Amino acid sequence: MSSVKTNAVRLLDAKKIIYRVYEYDAPDGFLDGVSVAKATGMDPKRVFKTLVTQGSGKENYVCVIPVEKELNLKAAAKHFGEKKIEMIPAKDITKITGYIKGGCSPVGMKKLFPTVIDKSAQDLDAIVVSGGKVGLQMELSVPDLLRMVNGSLADITVSIGES
Repeated sequence: MSSVKTNAVRLLDAKKIIYRVYEYDAPDGFLDGVSVAKATGMDPKRVFKTLVTQGSGKENYVCVIPVEKELNLKAAAKHFGEKKIEMIPAKDITKITGYIKGGCSPVGMKKLFPTVIDKSAQDLDAIVVSGGKVGLQMELSVPDLLRMVNGSLADITVSIGES
């Protein structure tokens, strides 16, 4: 349980999901995912970022991937049955999710969007995702996260710099 109560944390508490929170300083209001992993002392392979995309029909999709990887837009589009998807503009994050850039949790968005977690998560006991605000991360089991977001697993990443 956390003393910081974001929507994500409240939902985990309500479902009696076991999780652990990690707080870190983000003096400029935002850190990239690898820097967050370092700030929390976590292995970057266990720290995942939440990306929100939009298909050609304007449907939104959530992709949860390791911070050291990039989203393979073609693989994600195929997974969601879209011809093409693209990242939403950063200015639209709050309007669509209810969260801010750098604090976007896959749990507790304004709406439950179709969600996929990179399949690399299946090899881990737990992963770390945003807790719903900058400076707050939460660690929970992959099965619990999948249940909370009604998600699935798929191969949706490439190494940074690959195309």
